[in-house]
Amino acid sequence: MALAIGSAYDYYLKTYGAQQTSRYDSHRKEDLRDTVNKIKILNKESPLYKVRMSGDVQKYAIDIKESARNIKNIVASFSESEEGIGAAFDKKIATSSNPDAATAQYIGDSSSLTTNEGFELEIMQLASPQTNIGNFLKRDDFDFLPGSYSFDLNMNKNSYEFQYNINVGDTNGDVLFKLARLVNNAHIGLKADILNGSQDMASLRLESKQTGLSPKETSLFKIVPENTHESRQAMQILGIDSVAAMAENSSFLLNGTKHSSYSNTFTINNTFSVTLNNTTPKNEPVQIGFKPGSEAVTDDVQSLVDSFNSMIQIAEHYSDMPASNEKLLKDMGNVAKTFSSSLNPFGLSVSEKGIISVDKTKLTESVLSEKSDKAIDVLNHFKDAVGRKADEASLDPMNYVKKILVAYKNPNSTKNYICPYISSVYSGMMVDRIC
Repeated sequence: MALAIGSAYDYYLKTYGAQQTSRYDSHRKEDLRDTVNKIKILNKESPLYKVRMSGDVQKYAIDIKESARNIKNIVASFSESEEGIGAAFDKKIATSSNPDAATAQYIGDSSSLTTNEGFELEIMQLASPQTNIGNFLKRDDFDFLPGSYSFDLNMNKNSYEFQYNINVGDTNGDVLFKLARLVNNAHIGLKADILNGSQDMASLRLESKQTGLSPKETSLFKIVPENTHESRQAMQILGIDSVAAMAENSSFLLNGTKHSSYSNTFTINNTFSVTLNNTTPKNEPVQIGFKPGSEAVTDDVQSLVDSFNSMIQIAEHYSDMPASNEKLLKDMGNVAKTFSSSLNPFGLSVSEKGIISVDKTKLTESVLSEKSDKAIDVLNHFKDAVGRKADEASLDPMNYVKKILVAYKNPNSTKNYICPYISSVYSGMMVDRIC
């Protein structure tokens, strides 16, 4: 069971661990209370059953839960206004004329900015990290004597001591790999990797995650060997105390005025978050402005459709799994087919499998035409229906796998008590077998 638990956690972290947290993942007390009450109602009337917790079942449940969370967050973002999707007409969405060079996100207050405000960026230099590259060594040679060694890694606010052992039979390649792993596992803001050279040569490269230098700094990190003959000699062989490239600040023109930044991501007037991706040719600045309201609506609809299609694709992917009961595919497919005739006039077509495709040109024409109110009304009803299904899936993802029924609740009893792990097996699937 420990292996299954580890497998589930490993799959979750590898697949979803790097996702950014949405502000809609935070909830008010009343929202959490509402969710708890829904779970209580489900638990109270749910029969007792068993689930065969195979690896595929766990992955399926995790995929359903995360896909449902994504849909709920998108629906929540559309539901902040009574207009629903129609509120996108007033939404400020930043756009870049050259996303390869710079991208922007509007983070200000929409009510305090006119839609024609924008700016231009001419990027001369990107902010860069400090890079140290050691000497290139023959991988299979034995340049290091067995023993214990140490060096200090001094950063602007902290200092770290690294100790490492070289054993009999360790090749240069073994030592480089050992040091790269040592630095990476320390999680101190440095990335270490091994560079491959010609003729089976290799070198250790250290790179800071931070970019840029303040006027008071001369470097982001320094490496100093322990004050012993052995450690100094080992450092001479390694050469990782040698700076190959100093950290540099970004340099750019904002509306013709020169600026610089320690990072390639920065804010402008607390209204735009800008990320520099590449330099621009001279006199060819990037124009940062706003998308038209109709384009914002089509983008919102596309994101909703993409999240809906993702749930359908998950259901299809696991449809051949013995433990799948195909309920998810039927439920989501029925939502699409129910709205098929209503969505089609506005550029959304539904396939036999329930996958929705968007004709952005037709959708844009619809939201700009005299029928725009009708289009927005249909899209909002579709959004609400998708949100309800996502809410059901989020509350009990195990509802979509085959279960072994053990016993029904007494239908005539007035004292059916809440059983916290019946409809919440997902929450307990990694711990309830070892409690």
